[in-house]
Amino acid sequence: MSLLKRFAFYFAGLVIGTLFLFFVLDKKEASCDYSPNSRVLKNISSKNHEIDPAVYTFLTENKIDTAFLSKTLHNGDVLFKESQTQLDSCKIYVIRGTNEWKGWKLSLENCEDTVKVFSVEEAK
Repeated sequence: MSLLKRFAFYFAGLVIGTLFLFFVLDKKEASCDYSPNSRVLKNISSKNHEIDPAVYTFLTENKIDTAFLSKTLHNGDVLFKESQTQLDSCKIYVIRGTNEWKGWKLSLENCEDTVKVFSVEEAK
């Protein structure tokens, strides 16, 4: 079999496999959350959120929209060096905002059933 035929079979199989994955697995809502950042954010976003009243006060004083909280909890960058992940009960994570909120970070307590946001501050 010539090299040209081998490439043709390879690319035909690649196209068929890609189409299969695109149409069949897309309906299953499968996700690939393999990085530590993605796993933490998925875990946090799947729980009930409690927000400290001081956080709401801070947001209104600094004219920050509450959409900052939801977008940061879904798309933020987890700062593992500043987080306390070795705790037994509730782990404490620090998450930095992305895009227009990159200058802000929030601290939260990730327990078994709930997530409590207890601090918002400017990133240094």
